[in-house]
Amino acid sequence: MISPPEFDEEPFETDPEEIRERKQAQRERIAALSARSTNSGRNGEPASVGDDASAVEKKATSKRAGLSLKARALNFLSRREYSRLELGRRLAPHADSAEEVEALLDALVEQKWLSDERFAHSVVNRRASRVGTRVILQELRQHGVDVHQTEIIKEELMATELERAKQVWSKKFSAPPDDPRSYAKQYRFMASRGFSGRILQQILGDWEDDLA
Repeated sequence: MISPPEFDEEPFETDPEEIRERKQAQRERIAALSARSTNSGRNGEPASVGDDASAVEKKATSKRAGLSLKARALNFLSRREYSRLELGRRLAPHADSAEEVEALLDALVEQKWLSDERFAHSVVNRRASRVGTRVILQELRQHGVDVHQTEIIKEELMATELERAKQVWSKKFSAPPDDPRSYAKQYRFMASRGFSGRILQQILGDWEDDLA
């Protein structure tokens, strides 16, 4: 019997907004370095550490003043569902303190703008047709969804695991394995998508038994 390989799922999808923000931050850092270099050449003296710190502080203050923390949160939530943990991480660089972030998250939960339950179901709707229960549960845990909610999701997913696995298999392979090599290839692919050995045996059978 072939043992399941180490987990090898595709990276979790990255929010395009996060990518844009990161690139913009990189451009701003490069521009700031270029400006300091130019000023240093004109004055004949390097910029002091104190000047650099002051400039960074002023820039951060200006950035936060441009958009309130709540406005940022609602901007994120208007695009898709977020878990509390994920949204907190996104807001932290724009807040004055962790307490400010936590207070806002509490308010958003109370006002029904933010919900780990809705986030969990959005992940299921987005991923269930492509991966197994194991992958989805791992993603939910990484986003801070609590054990109670993940157990509910697990029960729901396990009820459809075999059918979903058959659909994933049929999209990738045109025929059942006819030799040990093709069996191993199909088994590894399906296991890497998070489907259990029990489910894979129901789809692919057991190669040793097939040989007999």
